[in-house]
Amino acid sequence: MSESAVAELPLQPVQSRRFLKPETQTAMVFLLPSFLGFMIFIALPIVASLALSFTSWQLISTPTFVGFQNYIKLFTVDPAFYTILNNTLFFAVEYLALNVIVSLTLAVWISSLKHGKAIFRVIFFLPTFTPTIAASVVWLLIFTPDGLADSIIRSLGLGLPNFLLSSSWAMQAVVLVTLWANVGYNVVMFNAALDLVPKQYLEAAMIDGAGPWRRFWRIRLPLISPTVFFATVMTAITSLQVFDEIFAMTRGGPGSATATLGFAIYQKGFANFQMGYASALAWVMFIMIMALTILQFRMQRKWVHYDE
Repeated sequence: MSESAVAELPLQPVQSRRFLKPETQTAMVFLLPSFLGFMIFIALPIVASLALSFTSWQLISTPTFVGFQNYIKLFTVDPAFYTILNNTLFFAVEYLALNVIVSLTLAVWISSLKHGKAIFRVIFFLPTFTPTIAASVVWLLIFTPDGLADSIIRSLGLGLPNFLLSSSWAMQAVVLVTLWANVGYNVVMFNAALDLVPKQYLEAAMIDGAGPWRRFWRIRLPLISPTVFFATVMTAITSLQVFDEIFAMTRGGPGSATATLGFAIYQKGFANFQMGYASALAWVMFIMIMALTILQFRMQRKWVHYDE
């Protein structure tokens, strides 16, 4: 093409390059409120709590930097820390095992029904709508001497002690109340997963002579293992943070039989005004939650089956 022909071609306007596409800008506008809320109410408090864990602060005074003294005090000086740690781990292990077993059993039973599945899902899920503090107060009245539980036990001629006043039974009462209040989440989740298991797999197993127990272990459980894994991770995280039931029912007692990390953080920070020490306790809890979660993700390779 000659130079004259090139000169006669109409000039195309050069569009300025935008840093972000229009749809990306629109998405950022809608995400901005949530992002600001996350930064102000979650990210900044997390960073502030980490900084406070290296200080001594009684709320009414100026924070004083003490380095790792709070952590050293936790592991070497405070005699109650290991009791609190053992209580937290004991509650988490027992509650996690009972929650998964009970919820999975109830979900299997509901899925075997021909009628009324929705009704039973609602019945088991209803306690989750009840505020935990309110439910714990009601259970406290049930467990008190001459209360409903005590009257039933005496009428049956059983020699069981008062649950909340016994160092051996108090934690079991807390586990029972927490299980009653929260088992409905996993029941509904497991039941939904079981209903999605392809019927042809179960029918083929029945033709091959597999009984209900074998069909459950070899077909249904492997197929819902991702749901079981998710429920296990979330339940483990919440169990390590237990606070409401203990605050309302036992206040960590009798003695320190039910004192957990969640209650210790409240007690040190808002009762004794040791905010730096409470922040150190909170970060110990955070490390425990992260370690347990990482362990669960590593172990899931051995028993969780994903469809490819």
